[in-house]
Amino acid sequence: MQHDSELSLVDTAASFLRQKLGSAANDLRLGLVLGSGLKGFAKQVRNPVVVPFGAVPGWPKPHVEGHGGELVVGTVGGAKVACLSGRVHLYEGWRPAEVVRAVRTLLRLGVPSFLLTNAAGGIADDMTAGDLMLLSDHLNLTGQSPLTGPHEPAFGPRFPDQTRVYSPRLQQLLVATGVRLRPGVYAGLLGPSYETPAEIRMLRTLGADAVGMSTVHEAMALNAMGAEVAGLSLITNLAAGISPTPLAHDEVVAAGQQAAATLTTLVTDFCERLA
Repeated sequence: MQHDSELSLVDTAASFLRQKLGSAANDLRLGLVLGSGLKGFAKQVRNPVVVPFGAVPGWPKPHVEGHGGELVVGTVGGAKVACLSGRVHLYEGWRPAEVVRAVRTLLRLGVPSFLLTNAAGGIADDMTAGDLMLLSDHLNLTGQSPLTGPHEPAFGPRFPDQTRVYSPRLQQLLVATGVRLRPGVYAGLLGPSYETPAEIRMLRTLGADAVGMSTVHEAMALNAMGAEVAGLSLITNLAAGISPTPLAHDEVVAAGQQAAATLTTLVTDFCERLA
């Protein structure tokens, strides 16, 4: 049985969205990925056109609480945005190519810049729950990559440079909003279990400031394809061995809801600067 190539799947999804969205797909400025507990921001999109992930050919659907599973296209702060309310993860059983299929589709649709958000555990000593970390770099510790397998030139060079995965220009625009942001390194792990205290000590030694289970593959795939990428981590809890209490997904979702106002201010101002 012959399977469709990943490029074919991505372009089929992009073609579907061009037809489904019509003029709403024109002149998109930003792709926004909303992480755990942050899906509420999608309500800030004006004149929204909503497409469930399940309606897009080839797109996998998330099965984790706090991940909505909708594409919301509209306007934020005067800029046209394509907002992915939710994402899928390796720990759900998806392959890396499936994890990044949605963002690759948006890039093929013409979206030039992306803001990837996530919920993360704080590792650095000066972090507290509720902080926002601006990703300066990442550690891909999942043991997997969306760039392995037969080379597809449309997805970038065989050996893409990763010196500046996170765009200095976009970072400057985010800092210019005036919202307090702490720069740091995000460690992406496979999950779904939270890390042990020993693993957190290892991550701290490696230079990680926060840890989560997403984002790195999306950033790698988009960087390889030439997109501008920025990343934000909402620190929802202190990591194992730092937090005095056991870790639970409920607190991640709750922290995302509490940070909704700050995130709305930040992203709206950022979009105004992009417009």
